[in-house]
Amino acid sequence: MPGPCREFLPQQVREGPGICLLTSAPELPTPPTRLFNKASSQPRRVLSALRWSVGRRVPPRGRGPVSPASTRTLRSYWLVAKGIPDVTALSSPPPDLRRRGRRACAVGSRAGSCSPGRVRRPLPMADPRAESEPLLGRARGGSGHDWPAGSAACGSVRGDPGAVSRWDLCFDQATVFIEDAIQYRSINHRMDARSMWLYRLYYSNTCQWILSFTIFLILFLAFIETPSSLTSTADVRYRSPPWDPPCGLTESIEGLCLLVFVADVSVKSYLVGWAQFQKNLWLLAYMVVLVVSLMDWIVSLGLVCQEPLRIRRLLRPFFLMQNSSMMKKTLKCIRSSLPEMASVMLLLALHLCVFTMFGMLLFTGEKDHGQDRERLIYFRNLPEALTSLLVLLTTANNPDVMTPAYSRNRAYAIFFIVFTLIGSLFLMNLLTAIIYNQFRGYLMKSFQTSLFRRRLGARAAYEVLSKTAEGEAHPQRVGVKPQDFLQVLQKVQLDSAHKQAIVEKVCSYGDDLLSADEFQKLFNEFDKRVIKEHPPRPEYGSPFLQSAQFLFSHRYFDYLGNFIALGNLVSVSVFLVMDADVLPEDRDDFVLGILNCVFILYYVLELLLKVFALGLPGYLSYSSNLFDGLLTVVLLVLEISTLAVYRFPHPGWKPEMLGLLSLWDMARLVNMLIVFRFLRIIPSMKLMAVVASTILDLIKNMRAFGGILVVVYYVFAIMGINLFRGVVVAPPGNGSLAPDNSSAPCGSFEQLEYWANNFDDFAVVEALLCVVVAGVICHLGQPVFGSDSGAFSS
Repeated sequence: MPGPCREFLPQQVREGPGICLLTSAPELPTPPTRLFNKASSQPRRVLSALRWSVGRRVPPRGRGPVSPASTRTLRSYWLVAKGIPDVTALSSPPPDLRRRGRRACAVGSRAGSCSPGRVRRPLPMADPRAESEPLLGRARGGSGHDWPAGSAACGSVRGDPGAVSRWDLCFDQATVFIEDAIQYRSINHRMDARSMWLYRLYYSNTCQWILSFTIFLILFLAFIETPSSLTSTADVRYRSPPWDPPCGLTESIEGLCLLVFVADVSVKSYLVGWAQFQKNLWLLAYMVVLVVSLMDWIVSLGLVCQEPLRIRRLLRPFFLMQNSSMMKKTLKCIRSSLPEMASVMLLLALHLCVFTMFGMLLFTGEKDHGQDRERLIYFRNLPEALTSLLVLLTTANNPDVMTPAYSRNRAYAIFFIVFTLIGSLFLMNLLTAIIYNQFRGYLMKSFQTSLFRRRLGARAAYEVLSKTAEGEAHPQRVGVKPQDFLQVLQKVQLDSAHKQAIVEKVCSYGDDLLSADEFQKLFNEFDKRVIKEHPPRPEYGSPFLQSAQFLFSHRYFDYLGNFIALGNLVSVSVFLVMDADVLPEDRDDFVLGILNCVFILYYVLELLLKVFALGLPGYLSYSSNLFDGLLTVVLLVLEISTLAVYRFPHPGWKPEMLGLLSLWDMARLVNMLIVFRFLRIIPSMKLMAVVASTILDLIKNMRAFGGILVVVYYVFAIMGINLFRGVVVAPPGNGSLAPDNSSAPCGSFEQLEYWANNFDDFAVVEALLCVVVAGVICHLGQPVFGSDSGAFSS
């Protein structure tokens, strides 16, 4: 290993293996030719952003001259973005860039920098050394007219006055560019020393954690604000009056959150600049939402919290959306899918209307008495018929709509079969296919955009750190010194595992300058999974201890533990079945208590033997052992507490309640933990482990969609509270006793006891909306539909 690299390696790497990376992880594919134009819209705009970021600003189109060297640099950068290593592979520049170069020269001729004879001349061929020369250096910049006065390339500042400060600035710029590349962020932001300090502070883990906690806090206020959700039950018959916070308590917390958001939008606006702020619709909407929220907050304080409507509660989910780039992309994809979805939705609406008319003609017009009453109620009028078929289309409460008509005449089944085939099997699946196709295409575009941002940030860092080879009369090679890159890498906010892998990769190149291609390949290390090596096992000198260590660390010992856990689960299931009809106070828990004591003692013994065989660090390095050991410790504590309070089990063991929990409650808690501990078998079965890991990956990848659902639920919950709060009222009578519902019509709101399905607080409305999404929508409109508000509210 080269000497200069050794000081950057951690102690554990210099002494022995600690963490390794998967070398078989797939690398990011090279983007297609259309990637550059698709992701950036205009290559010249991206180049302008790149040069502006490092201090060399290209004048916008139509506002100043562009030197011929700049057009050559633009063409070379276009080749880099395409992933073409050899610039001689193309015989002429792309037509799009040729037109842009002519237009730029034509603009420059009016300013006196280009001769008229060069307006229609094709762009010259780039130098074959273009790939190894710095994009922003003087070697390719000609006379350097694009540089501001008094500036110099970072690769040549060491011999100038003030070289140390300028070189430190270049290091800071490279650090920010590398962090932008790692996080797939845009590099189009301010790059002076003060702005970079503020930029890194804003994207630090502490500031981002504070911002995330603020968003969570302002969303959580809905559970505490009036109407408060701090009640034990949502049933209007048994619910006690909720606690209402005093005026000014939640408003003070909300005011602090709004101040954090004001600081957030201010920092973002300053970092991107006024020009980018005017073009960023999310930042403009952020500002508008903050202004409206602050005005509404001031009105609430002025009216002493007696305002009938709080508009700012509907706007709170926006803070969650604007802080998540994946949610923004998902929302954009949904918006792009709306035109194609609208056509299928129109077909669904037409399908429902046509079959609604057929249903009203088929199932009405007869006498409404006797056994036909339930059949006719679904198609009595247009709203009820449309609602019935909509329920049937979503397959919720399916038999209730079809069975009464089918019992009258078998031929009526043809109507429902044809309706279900067309609606559920064709139109609904077509809608799902359209959504899937749109999201798959947008996912690829999003992946290309992210890859382009990473390459752009890496290329910008390379240009900042690049320098010509020393000791040559005619420099032919330009690159980055490994020592300079390693110094920058120490300042980058990056986890130690990936940082260590990149250090080892850089050290493998020796002391040679890193070319642009080698510099880009370093960033492929971020896409490899990190596998932590388990700590070494303890070494024992005794042959007996060595044999015991081998025995208790073998996988068959894990199989034995799984078999014991299965036996414990079977014993709990048997006693649950046997005591299903026995009251808790009449149960004899002697046998089950003895069995639980024996099993828990085995679990503790298994834990100690594994710690002996693997060592404490080795035991804790396995996630399955962490899960197993934590539950074992909790079970041991509960068992000791039970024995300390209720003594040892004996026949007829039915002591009275002592302390916080009764014996039956303690036994139930222990049995639930035993059942939960049985999940330890998942890593031992390969197919089950694959399914479980797939489910976990789906949960991680569906976080953006989950955020969209949270936003939708939140908005509809607030709207439901404002519209339907107080509609469901408790029946008259003694609230402590359950009223008799035998006289209520079968299937009605009162007979089904849906008293908890109301709109009186935020928590119950959220639960209600979750039930709606789950598909049980057949009776949820009854709290409002069956009240005095009428059918319009439903």
